[in-house]
Amino acid sequence: MPIPTTALQLRSLIKSSGELELSLVDVPTPEPGPNDVLVRIEAAPLNPSDLGLLFGTADLDTLQVIGAGERPVTTAQVPLTAMKSMAPRVDVSMAVGNEGAGVVVRAGASPAAQALLGKTVAVLGGAMYTQYRCVPVQQCLLLPAGATPSDGASSFVNPLTALGMVETMRREGHKALVHTAAASNLGQMLNRICLKDGVSLVNIVRKSEQVALLKSMGARHVCNSESPRFMEELTEALVATGATIAFDATGGGTLAGRILTAMEAALTRTATEYSRYGSATHKQVYLYGGLDTRPTEFVRNFGMAWGMGGWLLFPFLQKAGADTAEALKARVAAELTTTFKSHYAGEISLAEALQPSVIAAYGRRSTGEKYLINPGKE
Repeated sequence: MPIPTTALQLRSLIKSSGELELSLVDVPTPEPGPNDVLVRIEAAPLNPSDLGLLFGTADLDTLQVIGAGERPVTTAQVPLTAMKSMAPRVDVSMAVGNEGAGVVVRAGASPAAQALLGKTVAVLGGAMYTQYRCVPVQQCLLLPAGATPSDGASSFVNPLTALGMVETMRREGHKALVHTAAASNLGQMLNRICLKDGVSLVNIVRKSEQVALLKSMGARHVCNSESPRFMEELTEALVATGATIAFDATGGGTLAGRILTAMEAALTRTATEYSRYGSATHKQVYLYGGLDTRPTEFVRNFGMAWGMGGWLLFPFLQKAGADTAEALKARVAAELTTTFKSHYAGEISLAEALQPSVIAAYGRRSTGEKYLINPGKE
Protein backbone atom coordinates (compact mmCIF):
# COMPACT_ATOMS: atom_id res chain seq x y z
CA MET A 1 0.00 0.00 0.00
CA PRO A 2 1.32 3.49 -0.81
CA ILE A 3 2.25 5.53 2.24
CA PRO A 4 0.49 8.92 2.29
CA THR A 5 2.37 12.12 3.03
CA THR A 6 -0.13 13.01 5.78
CA ALA A 7 -2.18 10.92 8.20
CA LEU A 8 -5.13 11.45 10.50
CA GLN A 9 -4.48 11.83 14.22
CA LEU A 10 -6.93 12.23 17.09
CA ARG A 11 -6.27 15.31 19.24
CA SER A 12 -7.60 16.50 22.60
CA LEU A 13 -7.57 20.21 23.45
CA ILE A 14 -8.80 21.97 26.57
CA LYS A 15 -9.23 25.66 25.84
CA SER A 16 -8.78 28.49 28.29
CA SER A 17 -12.48 29.20 27.69
CA GLY A 18 -13.30 25.96 29.56
CA GLU A 19 -14.18 23.85 26.53
CA LEU A 20 -12.86 20.43 25.60
CA GLU A 21 -12.41 19.92 21.85
CA LEU A 22 -11.79 16.51 20.28
CA SER A 23 -10.86 16.57 16.62
CA LEU A 24 -9.06 14.73 13.83
CA VAL A 25 -6.17 16.60 12.23
CA ASP A 26 -3.78 15.94 9.36
CA VAL A 27 -0.19 15.49 10.50
CA PRO A 28 2.86 14.87 8.30
CA THR A 29 3.78 11.20 7.99
CA PRO A 30 7.15 11.05 9.76
CA GLU A 31 10.33 9.76 8.16
CA PRO A 32 12.16 7.17 10.29
CA GLY A 33 15.62 7.95 11.61
CA PRO A 34 18.39 5.30 11.45
CA ASN A 35 17.05 3.36 14.44
CA ASP A 36 13.34 4.11 13.96
CA VAL A 37 10.44 2.34 12.26
CA LEU A 38 7.22 3.68 10.77
CA VAL A 39 4.22 1.60 11.87
CA ARG A 40 0.81 1.58 10.19
CA ILE A 41 -1.36 1.44 13.31
CA GLU A 42 -4.23 -1.03 12.94
CA ALA A 43 -5.36 -1.45 16.55
CA ALA A 44 -5.09 0.74 19.66
CA PRO A 45 -7.04 0.13 22.89
CA LEU A 46 -8.99 2.70 24.85
CA ASN A 47 -7.47 2.16 28.29
CA PRO A 48 -8.73 4.02 31.38
CA SER A 49 -5.46 5.98 31.41
CA ASP A 50 -6.14 7.04 27.81
CA LEU A 51 -9.63 8.23 28.70
CA GLY A 52 -8.15 10.45 31.40
CA LEU A 53 -6.05 12.27 28.80
CA LEU A 54 -8.76 12.19 26.15
CA PHE A 55 -11.48 13.83 28.24
CA GLY A 56 -9.59 15.50 31.07
CA THR A 57 -12.14 16.73 33.63
CA ALA A 58 -14.84 17.52 31.04
CA ASP A 59 -18.49 16.87 31.84
CA LEU A 60 -19.47 14.20 29.30
CA ASP A 61 -23.15 15.03 29.76
CA THR A 62 -22.44 18.23 27.78
CA LEU A 63 -21.03 16.52 24.66
CA GLN A 64 -21.92 18.09 21.32
CA VAL A 65 -20.82 17.25 17.76
CA ILE A 66 -20.00 19.80 15.09
CA GLY A 67 -19.86 18.40 11.58
CA ALA A 68 -20.14 14.82 10.42
CA GLY A 69 -18.48 12.21 8.24
CA GLU A 70 -14.76 11.57 8.63
CA ARG A 71 -13.95 14.88 10.37
CA PRO A 72 -16.36 15.43 13.27
CA VAL A 73 -15.42 17.85 16.05
CA THR A 74 -16.76 16.98 19.48
CA THR A 75 -16.95 19.47 22.33
CA ALA A 76 -17.81 19.35 26.03
CA GLN A 77 -17.70 21.79 28.92
CA VAL A 78 -15.07 21.59 31.65
CA PRO A 79 -16.53 22.72 35.01
CA LEU A 80 -14.92 25.91 36.26
CA THR A 81 -13.95 24.19 39.51
CA ALA A 82 -12.01 21.55 37.52
CA MET A 83 -10.03 23.93 35.30
CA LYS A 84 -7.28 24.52 37.87
CA SER A 85 -6.15 20.88 37.71
CA MET A 86 -6.02 21.13 33.90
CA ALA A 87 -3.74 24.21 33.91
CA PRO A 88 -0.62 22.48 32.50
CA ARG A 89 -2.49 21.35 29.38
CA VAL A 90 -4.72 24.37 28.69
CA ASP A 91 -4.53 25.47 25.03
CA VAL A 92 -2.11 22.63 24.23
CA SER A 93 -3.38 20.21 21.57
CA MET A 94 -2.49 16.71 22.79
CA ALA A 95 -2.16 13.44 20.90
CA VAL A 96 -3.73 10.46 22.69
CA GLY A 97 -3.21 6.70 22.97
CA ASN A 98 -0.55 4.94 25.07
CA GLU A 99 -0.15 1.78 23.01
CA GLY A 100 -1.13 0.06 19.79
CA ALA A 101 -0.06 -2.43 17.17
CA GLY A 102 0.37 -2.62 13.43
CA VAL A 103 2.71 -3.38 10.56
CA VAL A 104 6.14 -1.81 10.03
CA VAL A 105 5.95 -0.19 6.58
CA ARG A 106 9.21 1.77 6.56
CA ALA A 107 12.43 1.33 8.52
CA GLY A 108 15.64 3.20 9.23
CA ALA A 109 19.06 2.03 8.10
CA SER A 110 20.12 0.21 11.28
CA PRO A 111 20.06 -3.61 11.24
CA ALA A 112 17.59 -3.64 14.15
CA ALA A 113 15.17 -1.38 12.28
CA GLN A 114 15.53 -3.24 8.99
CA ALA A 115 14.84 -6.55 10.76
CA LEU A 116 11.33 -5.32 11.63
CA LEU A 117 10.35 -4.21 8.12
CA GLY A 118 7.09 -5.89 7.14
CA LYS A 119 6.65 -7.39 10.62
CA THR A 120 3.68 -7.00 12.95
CA VAL A 121 4.68 -5.24 16.15
CA ALA A 122 3.17 -3.85 19.31
CA VAL A 123 4.21 -0.29 20.11
CA LEU A 124 4.40 1.81 23.27
CA GLY A 125 5.04 5.51 23.14
CA GLY A 126 1.91 7.66 23.13
CA ALA A 127 0.03 9.30 20.23
CA MET A 128 -1.25 5.91 19.03
CA TYR A 129 -4.67 7.11 17.88
CA THR A 130 -3.19 7.89 14.50
CA GLN A 131 -2.81 6.15 11.16
CA TYR A 132 1.02 6.11 11.16
CA ARG A 133 3.39 6.29 14.10
CA CYS A 134 7.19 6.53 14.02
CA VAL A 135 9.02 5.10 17.05
CA PRO A 136 12.49 3.83 18.02
CA VAL A 137 12.91 0.08 17.68
CA GLN A 138 13.31 -0.17 21.48
CA GLN A 139 9.63 0.78 21.84
CA CYS A 140 8.50 -2.13 19.66
CA LEU A 141 7.63 -5.67 20.61
CA LEU A 142 7.83 -8.17 17.75
CA LEU A 143 4.65 -10.24 17.83
CA PRO A 144 4.84 -14.02 17.38
CA ALA A 145 4.07 -15.53 13.96
CA GLY A 146 0.35 -15.53 13.23
CA ALA A 147 -0.52 -12.85 15.81
CA THR A 148 -2.68 -10.00 14.51
CA PRO A 149 -2.51 -6.32 15.48
CA SER A 150 -5.68 -6.87 17.54
CA ASP A 151 -3.89 -9.67 19.42
CA GLY A 152 -0.99 -7.37 20.21
CA ALA A 153 -2.75 -4.04 20.72
CA SER A 154 -2.76 -4.38 24.51
CA SER A 155 0.69 -5.93 24.86
CA PHE A 156 2.12 -3.30 27.18
CA VAL A 157 -0.15 -1.48 29.65
CA ASN A 158 -2.29 -4.33 31.01
CA PRO A 159 0.21 -7.21 30.77
CA LEU A 160 3.13 -5.25 32.23
CA THR A 161 0.85 -3.79 34.92
CA ALA A 162 -0.31 -7.27 35.96
CA LEU A 163 3.24 -8.64 35.93
CA GLY A 164 4.44 -5.53 37.76
CA MET A 165 1.94 -6.13 40.55
CA VAL A 166 3.24 -9.65 41.11
CA GLU A 167 6.85 -8.42 40.92
CA THR A 168 6.09 -5.64 43.44
CA MET A 169 4.49 -8.21 45.77
CA ARG A 170 7.66 -10.31 45.67
CA ARG A 171 10.07 -7.39 46.02
CA GLU A 172 8.24 -6.02 49.06
CA GLY A 173 8.15 -9.36 50.86
CA HIS A 174 4.46 -10.27 50.57
CA LYS A 175 3.28 -13.77 49.67
CA ALA A 176 -0.19 -13.15 48.18
CA LEU A 177 -2.16 -10.21 46.83
CA VAL A 178 -5.59 -8.62 46.47
CA HIS A 179 -6.95 -7.00 43.30
CA THR A 180 -10.09 -4.95 42.75
CA ALA A 181 -12.15 -4.55 39.55
CA ALA A 182 -10.87 -8.08 39.06
CA ALA A 183 -13.15 -9.10 36.18
CA SER A 184 -11.50 -6.59 33.84
CA ASN A 185 -9.12 -7.60 31.05
CA LEU A 186 -6.25 -6.77 33.39
CA GLY A 187 -7.85 -8.69 36.24
CA GLN A 188 -8.32 -11.78 34.10
CA MET A 189 -4.67 -11.58 33.05
CA LEU A 190 -3.57 -11.26 36.67
CA ASN A 191 -5.68 -14.30 37.58
CA ARG A 192 -4.02 -16.35 34.82
CA ILE A 193 -0.54 -15.20 35.89
CA CYS A 194 -1.19 -16.13 39.52
CA LEU A 195 -2.62 -19.53 38.60
CA LYS A 196 0.39 -20.22 36.38
CA ASP A 197 2.93 -18.98 38.93
CA GLY A 198 1.31 -20.51 42.01
CA VAL A 199 0.55 -17.15 43.65
CA SER A 200 -2.55 -16.84 45.87
CA LEU A 201 -4.88 -14.09 44.68
CA VAL A 202 -7.99 -12.54 46.24
CA ASN A 203 -10.24 -11.05 43.55
CA ILE A 204 -12.75 -8.31 44.40
CA VAL A 205 -15.65 -7.60 42.01
CA ARG A 206 -19.04 -5.94 42.38
CA LYS A 207 -21.44 -8.22 40.50
CA SER A 208 -22.51 -11.84 41.02
CA GLU A 209 -21.99 -12.62 37.33
CA GLN A 210 -18.39 -11.42 37.66
CA VAL A 211 -17.92 -13.84 40.55
CA ALA A 212 -19.16 -16.66 38.33
CA LEU A 213 -16.95 -15.53 35.42
CA LEU A 214 -13.73 -15.55 37.43
CA LYS A 215 -14.54 -18.83 39.15
CA SER A 216 -15.14 -20.39 35.73
CA MET A 217 -11.58 -19.29 34.93
CA GLY A 218 -10.15 -21.10 37.93
CA ALA A 219 -10.10 -18.25 40.46
CA ARG A 220 -10.37 -19.64 44.00
CA HIS A 221 -11.08 -16.49 46.02
CA VAL A 222 -13.63 -14.05 44.56
CA CYS A 223 -15.46 -11.56 46.81
CA ASN A 224 -18.42 -9.40 45.79
CA SER A 225 -18.11 -5.93 47.33
CA GLU A 226 -21.90 -5.47 47.00
CA SER A 227 -22.66 -8.56 49.07
CA PRO A 228 -23.90 -8.00 52.65
CA ARG A 229 -21.29 -10.58 53.73
CA PHE A 230 -18.43 -8.91 51.84
CA MET A 231 -16.23 -8.07 54.83
CA GLU A 232 -16.70 -11.52 56.34
CA GLU A 233 -15.93 -13.26 53.03
CA LEU A 234 -12.94 -10.99 52.34
CA THR A 235 -11.49 -11.64 55.80
CA GLU A 236 -11.86 -15.41 55.30
CA ALA A 237 -10.05 -15.15 51.95
CA LEU A 238 -7.25 -13.15 53.56
CA VAL A 239 -6.89 -15.70 56.35
CA ALA A 240 -6.66 -18.46 53.74
CA THR A 241 -4.11 -16.68 51.53
CA GLY A 242 -2.16 -14.47 53.92
CA ALA A 243 -2.42 -11.58 51.43
CA THR A 244 -1.08 -8.31 52.87
CA ILE A 245 -0.75 -6.22 49.69
CA ALA A 246 -3.58 -4.97 47.46
CA PHE A 247 -3.87 -3.10 44.17
CA ASP A 248 -7.04 -1.01 43.94
CA ALA A 249 -8.33 0.19 40.58
CA THR A 250 -11.24 2.16 42.07
CA GLY A 251 -9.16 4.71 43.96
CA GLY A 252 -12.07 6.61 45.53
CA GLY A 253 -14.66 5.68 48.13
CA THR A 254 -14.16 3.32 51.05
CA LEU A 255 -12.91 0.13 49.39
CA ALA A 256 -9.18 0.62 50.02
CA GLY A 257 -9.79 1.27 53.70
CA ARG A 258 -12.09 -1.74 54.01
CA ILE A 259 -9.35 -3.94 52.53
CA LEU A 260 -6.88 -2.73 55.18
CA THR A 261 -9.50 -3.36 57.87
CA ALA A 262 -10.04 -6.91 56.63
CA MET A 263 -6.28 -7.52 56.46
CA GLU A 264 -5.93 -6.46 60.09
CA ALA A 265 -8.86 -8.68 61.11
CA ALA A 266 -7.27 -11.65 59.31
CA LEU A 267 -3.91 -11.07 61.00
CA THR A 268 -5.55 -10.68 64.41
CA ARG A 269 -7.14 -14.12 64.09
CA THR A 270 -3.72 -15.76 63.97
CA ALA A 271 -1.99 -13.46 66.48
CA THR A 272 -0.35 -15.17 69.48
CA GLU A 273 -0.28 -12.10 71.69
CA TYR A 274 -2.15 -8.82 72.08
CA SER A 275 -0.71 -5.46 70.99
CA ARG A 276 -2.51 -2.17 71.49
CA TYR A 277 -0.85 -0.97 68.26
CA GLY A 278 -2.34 -3.78 66.20
CA SER A 279 -0.49 -6.32 64.11
CA ALA A 280 3.20 -5.65 63.44
CA THR A 281 2.84 -7.10 59.94
CA HIS A 282 2.86 -4.34 57.32
CA LYS A 283 -0.30 -4.05 55.23
CA GLN A 284 -0.14 -2.13 51.94
CA VAL A 285 -2.78 -0.88 49.52
CA TYR A 286 -1.69 0.70 46.24
CA LEU A 287 -4.18 2.87 44.35
CA TYR A 288 -3.44 2.50 40.65
CA GLY A 289 -6.69 3.71 39.08
CA GLY A 290 -9.58 6.12 39.53
CA LEU A 291 -12.73 4.28 38.51
CA ASP A 292 -14.43 5.80 41.56
CA THR A 293 -13.95 9.56 41.38
CA ARG A 294 -15.04 10.23 44.97
CA PRO A 295 -12.48 11.13 47.64
CA THR A 296 -10.66 8.17 49.20
CA GLU A 297 -12.11 7.58 52.68
CA PHE A 298 -11.04 5.19 55.42
CA VAL A 299 -11.42 4.62 59.14
CA ARG A 300 -8.14 3.96 60.94
CA ASN A 301 -9.08 0.72 62.64
CA PHE A 302 -6.22 -1.36 61.21
CA GLY A 303 -3.36 -0.68 63.61
CA MET A 304 -0.20 1.24 62.83
CA ALA A 305 1.64 -1.03 60.39
CA TRP A 306 0.04 0.02 57.12
CA GLY A 307 0.52 2.06 54.01
CA MET A 308 -1.65 3.53 51.28
CA GLY A 309 -0.12 5.10 48.21
CA GLY A 310 -0.04 5.32 44.45
CA TRP A 311 1.37 2.81 41.97
CA LEU A 312 1.96 3.43 38.28
CA LEU A 313 3.47 1.17 35.64
CA PHE A 314 6.15 3.42 34.17
CA PRO A 315 7.73 4.53 37.46
CA PHE A 316 7.74 0.85 38.48
CA LEU A 317 9.56 -0.16 35.28
CA GLN A 318 12.13 2.60 35.76
CA LYS A 319 12.76 1.47 39.33
CA ALA A 320 12.88 -2.21 38.39
CA GLY A 321 15.53 -1.59 35.73
CA ALA A 322 16.04 -2.44 32.07
CA ASP A 323 16.81 -6.13 32.60
CA THR A 324 13.58 -6.73 34.53
CA ALA A 325 11.54 -4.76 32.00
CA GLU A 326 12.96 -6.77 29.09
CA ALA A 327 12.29 -10.05 30.90
CA LEU A 328 8.66 -9.06 31.50
CA LYS A 329 8.23 -8.01 27.85
CA ALA A 330 9.70 -11.31 26.68
CA ARG A 331 7.15 -13.19 28.77
CA VAL A 332 4.31 -11.13 27.28
CA ALA A 333 5.45 -12.00 23.75
CA ALA A 334 5.76 -15.70 24.59
CA GLU A 335 2.27 -15.89 26.16
CA LEU A 336 0.49 -13.26 24.05
CA THR A 337 -2.46 -15.40 22.96
CA THR A 338 -2.82 -17.32 26.25
CA THR A 339 -1.98 -15.63 29.55
CA PHE A 340 -2.16 -12.12 28.08
CA LYS A 341 -5.06 -12.48 25.68
CA SER A 342 -7.43 -9.48 25.67
CA HIS A 343 -11.11 -9.29 24.80
CA TYR A 344 -12.86 -6.26 23.31
CA ALA A 345 -16.46 -5.13 23.19
CA GLY A 346 -16.02 -3.65 19.72
CA GLU A 347 -13.75 -2.03 17.13
CA ILE A 348 -14.33 1.58 16.10
CA SER A 349 -12.82 4.08 13.66
CA LEU A 350 -11.20 7.38 14.58
CA ALA A 351 -14.35 9.24 13.50
CA GLU A 352 -16.60 6.88 15.46
CA ALA A 353 -14.48 7.49 18.57
CA LEU A 354 -15.76 11.10 18.54
CA GLN A 355 -19.47 10.25 18.33
CA PRO A 356 -21.39 10.84 21.60
CA SER A 357 -23.25 7.52 21.37
CA VAL A 358 -19.94 5.65 21.04
CA ILE A 359 -18.31 7.75 23.76
CA ALA A 360 -21.22 6.83 26.04
CA ALA A 361 -20.30 3.16 25.55
CA TYR A 362 -16.52 3.28 26.08
CA GLY A 363 -16.62 6.25 28.45
CA ARG A 364 -18.49 4.18 31.05
CA ARG A 365 -15.25 2.27 31.73
CA SER A 366 -17.39 -0.77 32.45
CA THR A 367 -15.53 -3.89 33.53
CA GLY A 368 -14.92 -6.18 30.58
CA GLU A 369 -16.09 -3.63 27.96
CA LYS A 370 -12.88 -2.23 26.51
CA TYR A 371 -12.96 -0.87 22.94
CA LEU A 372 -10.35 -0.91 20.21
CA ILE A 373 -9.65 1.92 17.75
CA ASN A 374 -8.65 0.91 14.21
CA PRO A 375 -7.30 4.13 12.64
CA GLY A 376 -7.55 2.63 9.15
CA LYS A 377 -11.21 1.72 9.45
CA GLU A 378 -13.58 3.70 7.26
